[in-house]
Amino acid sequence: MVRTKALLSCGLAAVLWGWTGVALAQPPATKIFCDVYPDAPACAKGSTECSTCHDAVPGRNAFGRTVEKHLAPGEPRPLATETFVAGLPEALATAEGEDSDGDGVTNREEIRSGSAPGDAGSKPATEACTPSVVGRYRLCTYDAAYVLRKVYLDFCGRSATMAEQAELQSAADPRAHVHKVLDTCLKSENWRGKDGVVWNLANRKIRPSASIKSGKDAGPVPLGDYEDDYALFVYTQIDNHDARDLLLARYFVERIDGPPTIYETFDRSPVQDYIQRGQDGAQVVDRDHRAGMITTRWFLVAFTMFTPLPRTSAAQAYRAYLGRDLAMQEGIVPIAGEPFDYDAKGVKAPECASCHATLDPLTYPFSRYGGLDSLKWISKTLTAYWTERLSQFPEADTTELANTPEAGAILGQPVANLVEWAEVAANSPEFAETLVMNYWREFFGGPPTAEEMPTFAELALRLRTIHNYGIERMLHDLIDTEVYGVP
Repeated sequence: MVRTKALLSCGLAAVLWGWTGVALAQPPATKIFCDVYPDAPACAKGSTECSTCHDAVPGRNAFGRTVEKHLAPGEPRPLATETFVAGLPEALATAEGEDSDGDGVTNREEIRSGSAPGDAGSKPATEACTPSVVGRYRLCTYDAAYVLRKVYLDFCGRSATMAEQAELQSAADPRAHVHKVLDTCLKSENWRGKDGVVWNLANRKIRPSASIKSGKDAGPVPLGDYEDDYALFVYTQIDNHDARDLLLARYFVERIDGPPTIYETFDRSPVQDYIQRGQDGAQVVDRDHRAGMITTRWFLVAFTMFTPLPRTSAAQAYRAYLGRDLAMQEGIVPIAGEPFDYDAKGVKAPECASCHATLDPLTYPFSRYGGLDSLKWISKTLTAYWTERLSQFPEADTTELANTPEAGAILGQPVANLVEWAEVAANSPEFAETLVMNYWREFFGGPPTAEEMPTFAELALRLRTIHNYGIERMLHDLIDTEVYGVP
């Protein structure tokens, strides 16, 4: 089976667009698919991916076009939501016996096996994999020597020496020996040091910009320093610290260069940090209103800037820590009565409302945290958080801006403020999935295939249950999987 790039989640908006002509979100069509096929590998997480029926939303692949053909035939388009929901199971059942992609395998066989019914290049394996030895590899079974070499490359950043490979051959328990090597590599500078593997996993979440960096190696317009963000990110991922502190931390982290590199937490008030590090380096949110990576000075400066309703901040947090990209119609969970359009940006327009009914309630809790406007904090509020922040903007006199609530919603759950927003996010299955996805992409070069989804889902479940959000415990699980350990 070929690996295909797939979105991990989408709401009914993504699936219905072009079928109903409207953007809606509940119930998700991907969930309906898995109600029909609960044992399908693609449904290991409870819902399939948009790519089951779509090449790129709203365009449909061969399977999607087959389902569309059988969906409520004779009913006028666009379909009413109720008609779509009621008709989808029957349309799927009718499409089962067809071979949409023309690869010689029926849609039902492909769904049951985990291959893609809309992709001719993806079809079930026709031959069983028989354990055998080819060269130095033991195929179709766990190969400790193979895993050892991968662990040294992936985690230590170097090849295993001949002596290290010989140690494995003499080990009483080769698998246990590999796990011992992993523990050693997890302490290496390649893994946890500056510019190491974990450090670089944070790049797309932090989005550093040298031009506005302050502190060491400051840019021409120093506004904030992202060194604290990298340090906090790495700290939450090592030594089995609680990875939820990416969003829950009320503390900050300082990196002390080594080797070995050391990460130490600190908990200073904005005033104390100003006294110690000066205005260019101080963190500007008081402890009671901190929410890990989404209330650091860099995050607020880089994403909120001068924006009264910082939709960019909310969208970035949703994407970076819950893996849901609203621009790709992922994670659409609209809230009744939204969008209200407090800042008069025209978001009630039909082409905008479908996303903003989710995005705007996500954004409200961010609205009391200043970005670039927070840099005057030392003379005014002593913190980048203040309840009357929106009243400072000129447009507040002519719009409903000043009436914007701080309360909002995330994943359909009401929250009173950003601290609650972060708590809901950090304890969600989506957060654990995103954490595992960070490492899955690092080691395998892309998201899991449908066949790999059960393994991925199990890793995410164990991370948030028996592993108590300890990343290193999850990584020990990962190297034992068939995906990682079988050549």
